[in-house]
Amino acid sequence: MTVTVRLPGTLRDSVGGVTKIEATGATLDEVFADIDRRHPGFRSRILDDQGGIRSYVNVYVGDADARGSGGLTTAVPDGSEVMVIPAMAGG
Repeated sequence: MTVTVRLPGTLRDSVGGVTKIEATGATLDEVFADIDRRHPGFRSRILDDQGGIRSYVNVYVGDADARGSGGLTTAVPDGSEVMVIPAMAGG
């Protein structure tokens, strides 16, 4: 299953400077593992020490927030778009 992963500027350096990357996997965990095989260290930029999605990183599969739909076990259908977005703070 091939999906497109869109990345923010803060993560582009970890994948060679591209704004989006193609990956394979049936779940977010498999998609991130596929990217990490080609670009070692990618997963550590997204996941915390316990293996969960970092609190300041938002991940969407299509329009669905991964935190509300299973975290790393979220299904990623073939052809989906995954967006990795840094959390914003402001006042």
